[in-house]
Amino acid sequence: MAWQPDRSGLQQIIQLLKESQSPDTATQRAVQEKLEELNKYPDFNNYLIFVLTKLTTEDEPTRSLSGLILKNNVRAHFSKFPQEVIDFIKTECLGSIGDPSPLIRATIGILITTIANKGELTHWPQLLPHLCQRLDSEDYNVCEGAFGALQKICEDSAEILDSDALDRPLNIMIPKFLQFFKHSSPKIRAHAISCVNQFIIGRAQALMVHIDQFIENLFHLANDDDAEVRKNICRALVMLLEVRMDRLLPHMHSIIEYMLLRTQDPDETVALEACEFWLSLAEQPICKEVLSSYMERLVPILVRGMRYSEIDIILLKGDVEEDEMIPDREEDIRPRFHRSKTHHIKHDDGYGDDDDMSDDGLDDDDALSDWNLRKCSAAALDVLANVFREDLLPTLLPILKETLFHQDWEIKESGILVLGAIAEGCMTGMVPHLPELLPYLIGCLSDRKALVRSITCWTLSRYAHWVVQQPHEQYLKPLMTEVGPGLVCFDHRIASLRDMRLLLSHGR
Repeated sequence: MAWQPDRSGLQQIIQLLKESQSPDTATQRAVQEKLEELNKYPDFNNYLIFVLTKLTTEDEPTRSLSGLILKNNVRAHFSKFPQEVIDFIKTECLGSIGDPSPLIRATIGILITTIANKGELTHWPQLLPHLCQRLDSEDYNVCEGAFGALQKICEDSAEILDSDALDRPLNIMIPKFLQFFKHSSPKIRAHAISCVNQFIIGRAQALMVHIDQFIENLFHLANDDDAEVRKNICRALVMLLEVRMDRLLPHMHSIIEYMLLRTQDPDETVALEACEFWLSLAEQPICKEVLSSYMERLVPILVRGMRYSEIDIILLKGDVEEDEMIPDREEDIRPRFHRSKTHHIKHDDGYGDDDDMSDDGLDDDDALSDWNLRKCSAAALDVLANVFREDLLPTLLPILKETLFHQDWEIKESGILVLGAIAEGCMTGMVPHLPELLPYLIGCLSDRKALVRSITCWTLSRYAHWVVQQPHEQYLKPLMTEVGPGLVCFDHRIASLRDMRLLLSHGR
């Protein structure tokens, strides 16, 4: 007979779950202590899975919370679970994968993959066949729930799925996933692409034998209306660029056209994934050959992407106010730009160390610490400047002239960022323009907007080695005068900028 909860015990646990949602910290602490006490009882986790999967009379947040507490218990105490409790949890998960609630389905999927991560993929032989079978269900909830769980498993367990330990289930799963690329539901299409994407970088053999069908299916979905689908397509093409350039090369013209369009996608998450393409392409030997004819279109797109978005400005709050009369703190002056962690490239242009941006510590404040379209666009322009060098300037200089002196501070700030981003790759071509630009940048250190002042500090640091080679009266002394009395004060303002500290040390 299947396990059944004690009614009074069930009510106590429901009450605890509701109290745990209280904003009062003392209440939350008391609930946490009670939950830890309940972990001493073997069937406590049965109650949690029961609330999640069976107690449909309760509200969804309470049911989901029960599942998340169970997930944490699996992470912390799974080795102590009695086998009958493990079996009950597994049975309930598989039986409720098609719950009508998207929140509950997602919670069950998280719980399944957490159990799988505990080594249970090898001890749960019916899991993958069951989920793959449920993909064929005519009930959308069942199909979507199974796909959601499979996506999480693929994300967390890609390596073991492509191994002999499980008798290589990808040989069945990959062809199965490909069948759903043309499903009528955008959510299902997005799940299917995401599942396959997990196996590109690892060059899973099961995917490589179907690589042409995979690419063909991606092209078929190129104009999909769903943002998540478009994002996953862009992500797939970026990874394929790194591992199967041979298969993309015959279609490179169409792919570049597509990425030019998607880098301007109204959904910023899609635009960000597409922008990563230019970073990856810059690392390929064929970059200059295939991209030269597109630079006049690409460069303006990247420059526009380097402006702060409306969301950025909201998150930055007080930093956008006019505060030129208030002394800058060190955290105020850190530029909101840094290199991509996944596309870190070193160059030597003869003007400085190979890694002059690799360890400058230009992380932003917490609100903007995530990789975003502004940073990706700036990094893409940086690496492309190192590929095209001075050939970039005929396209870029007219844009710089328009943006640097623009009345809108957001556009002006992005122009100063552009000037800094190209410093490494285009230094030789920029030297004739620096006598005019340096005085302008020095003047920008007194701009009313803190964000303009901060990016100006960073851009000046990118040209520091040129500055110190000039007569000190020409640029260095005006620079030090503009920033304020005393080297110590100035050094605090740009403490994170190694090159600017070097500039100052030359001027002492």
